[in-house]
Amino acid sequence: MIAKHDVLVVGAGCAGMRAAIEAYDAGADVAMISKLHPTRSHSGAAEGGINAALGNAAEDNAEIHAYDTVKGSDYLGDQDAIEVFAEEAPGDIVQLENWGAFFSRREDGKLAQRPFGAAGSPRTVYAADITGHVLIQVLWEQVCKRDIPVYEEFFAWQLVEHEDRCQGVICWDLLHGGLKTVGGKTVVLATGGAGRQYRVTTNAYACTGDGMAMALHAGLPLKDMEFMQFHPTTLYPTGILLTEGCRGEGAYLINKDGERFMKHYAPNALELASRDVVSRSEQTEIDEGRGIEGSVLLDMRHLGAERIIERLPGSRELSMVYAGVDPIYDPVPVRPGAHYHMGGIETDNDGATEMTGLYAAGECACVSIHGANRLGGNSLMETITFGRRAGRSAAEWALSHTTVEVPEAAERDADARLRELLDREDGERPWKLRDELGTSMLENFAVFRREEQMAKQIEIIEGLRERYPNVYVEDKGEVFNSDLTQAIELGNMLDTALCMVTAGLVRKESRGAHARPHDYPTRDDENFLHHSITRWKDGGVELSKSEVRFTKWEPQERKY
Repeated sequence: MIAKHDVLVVGAGCAGMRAAIEAYDAGADVAMISKLHPTRSHSGAAEGGINAALGNAAEDNAEIHAYDTVKGSDYLGDQDAIEVFAEEAPGDIVQLENWGAFFSRREDGKLAQRPFGAAGSPRTVYAADITGHVLIQVLWEQVCKRDIPVYEEFFAWQLVEHEDRCQGVICWDLLHGGLKTVGGKTVVLATGGAGRQYRVTTNAYACTGDGMAMALHAGLPLKDMEFMQFHPTTLYPTGILLTEGCRGEGAYLINKDGERFMKHYAPNALELASRDVVSRSEQTEIDEGRGIEGSVLLDMRHLGAERIIERLPGSRELSMVYAGVDPIYDPVPVRPGAHYHMGGIETDNDGATEMTGLYAAGECACVSIHGANRLGGNSLMETITFGRRAGRSAAEWALSHTTVEVPEAAERDADARLRELLDREDGERPWKLRDELGTSMLENFAVFRREEQMAKQIEIIEGLRERYPNVYVEDKGEVFNSDLTQAIELGNMLDTALCMVTAGLVRKESRGAHARPHDYPTRDDENFLHHSITRWKDGGVELSKSEVRFTKWEPQERKY
């Protein structure tokens, strides 16, 4: 064990940094572990904005925000968590602004708010279309101000469980090589999502579900893993995100005939229906031959050059660089792409898991506020609000306990597993299995799900998992061995993908992002208004269910 701390935060995106800041301010000795430099975390790629009921653009309050979130979740979100989230969001925005977050403003000086999909009021605070970039820089400044140490380019691999509680993390030191163990009275997992299971995704290359897999392998439950959100506007063919802010500012979606087709699917909300509705509408247009080479078109031309340059400069630049299209003059080809995982490590409203000393926040966690479908702008707010709550809770527990102990056997077992991988002299290369996983997930578990395709995908994943023990790491070196870490990431993705598809096959209904129009086209509250709980048992998936927590809103039909 190279060091020990009161609170050890794994992951240094918005959720991780906010947790570390709060734990430090509560008086704890805090450190962060990150396989990337913190400002390179995927949170920085978030574009459109962050939701809080400030009421600057129209009438709004926490109850309206909470109801929109409940409705958007297709009534699978836990309503007590959603109410906490909506009530505390405005204070967190003020905190960020006081720290120096440079949000866009109205002419009267108030923070500007733009409309986002399925929102009952324009409540999305934004910084042009680089909101995540602004937030991650501000949080990093606060981390540096507090001189919180970062174990940078440490690849967290295994949790240390001793005496029925989490007491640290075993990592691979990318910079110097070798296994390193960092002890912690409490550990906060904030490792982000798992979008790289798909060939077309908005997610960074590092989004491989590491935290979810670490918790799963430690015997902890994952919740609602079948719900992977597809974002409606990712650039064709790269999958790079174009923010929902484009549609919030008034952009249209059109098909090859120039028709604004959302009028057929969501006649009231049009392009600002929830993401699951818009993604399904686009995919239907493409599948029925009204697309263009597997895409539809995002038309911003009517917004005018001044508005695009002022409010959507990043989206314009991405379109020009990666699609060769200037949206001031021409519509941009887009299609649905894997974007956000609503499921994750089951936690309570303070980020605590069922393992003493282990907490989780951000996309790797499932509180659950998003349920079956996340509203745009809620995820950045979740990283801040629940990152803060998890950091505070972890610090309070750590400050009331004194010991950290890591058994030598845990380190020896981890080292033996890695040496087995490194010593192998032949076999399949990890990238080959990774490509097969990404392609097959996109074919069989994407916007629309079918019984036979999901069953086929489980067979494919099981076959890949059978081949995985024979993967061959060509680079035998100790320093910057990304070949080794990518092999470990592949194992994480295979196991979490199996959880996702297994849970999806059992959920015989259409709810939010889980759409089965060919066999179970409607929502079935009588049989499936429950959370899916996934555990790892005997090398495979064990499914159970838990109740959704209701406070005041009973399920109703969603209309757009």
